[in-house]
Amino acid sequence: MVPVVVLERADVAPALAQALVAGGLRCAEVTLRTPSSLDVLSLMAARGDLLVGAGTVLTPEQVDRAVDAGARFIVSPGLDADVVARAHELGVTVLPGVATATEAQAALRLGLRHVKFFPAEAAGGLKVISALQGPFGDLRFMPTGGITLETVKAYVTHPAIFAVGGSWMVPRSALDVGDVDTVERLTRETVAYLDSFA
Repeated sequence: MVPVVVLERADVAPALAQALVAGGLRCAEVTLRTPSSLDVLSLMAARGDLLVGAGTVLTPEQVDRAVDAGARFIVSPGLDADVVARAHELGVTVLPGVATATEAQAALRLGLRHVKFFPAEAAGGLKVISALQGPFGDLRFMPTGGITLETVKAYVTHPAIFAVGGSWMVPRSALDVGDVDTVERLTRETVAYLDSFA
C-alpha cells in the first residue's frame, strides 16, 4: 500500500512521516504538485526508515531533482521514454503510468516489468488490468487513482497487482491543517483491514 501525498506545508513533513510509520506503513509517494514538494520529500526521506518516492514526475530534470532530494523510486502519470531512461541511469526504480495495451507493450520494450496503472478507476479498473494480464503476463501493475478503502480489497488480491496507491490515508483536508493524528488513525485502519484478508 502506497500513500499518495500532496502536501503544501514542508513543516508538516516530519510529523507526517512519523504518523505513517506509527500507523504501520513504511512507504510513501510524494507528488511533485506543490512548490514545497521536494522539501517535503527530503524531510520525509531523511528518517531513513521510510521508503519515499516522487510522484507526478514529468521530465528527466524532475527525476534528477527528486533523486537529489532522496527519492528512492519515481512514479509518472504517463509513459515517457526519457523519464524512464534517466531513472535507469540513476539506478532508481521507475513506475510510469500506462492505461492501454499500446502503452503496456511500449513499457515492456523499455525493459520494464512494473508499471503504474493510471487513472485506475476512470480507465476501467480491474476489468482492464485483467484484460491486459493476458497478453502481458510479465507485467505487474500498481493501480492509482480513484481507489478507496471500500474498493482496495479487490485490487490488492489481484494476481497482476504488486502494490496499490491511494490518498484516503493522507487526505489533503487533514494535511493542510497539520492533522497527522487523522493520518495515523486512517493508516492504522487501512493496515488492519489489509491484514484481515492477507
